[in-house]
Amino acid sequence: MVLVKILGGIDALAAVVFLCEIFGIDPWLRIILFFSGLLLLKGIIGLPTGDILGFIDIFSAIILLLSLVFTIPTTLLWIPAFLLLAKGLISFL
Repeated sequence: MVLVKILGGIDALAAVVFLCEIFGIDPWLRIILFFSGLLLLKGIIGLPTGDILGFIDIFSAIILLLSLVFTIPTTLLWIPAFLLLAKGLISFL
């Protein structure tokens, strides 16, 4: 039960990183790399266990990594922000 809350906290904090990018606050490179690595690891571990929501984590990690090199349209930033925030909040219920 505690593990679910920790993983949900990671999702919620990753959503905050997305929201920072949306509103023009540049998060540090280390923070982006840290959360994209965590999301990628969560997604890769979750897929073989049958967790369909692991695709959201992998998609979000890829978008975060691409945002380091390219300017991502805000629509593509809002989608993972909402999905990760929803996953994070549901895990605390």
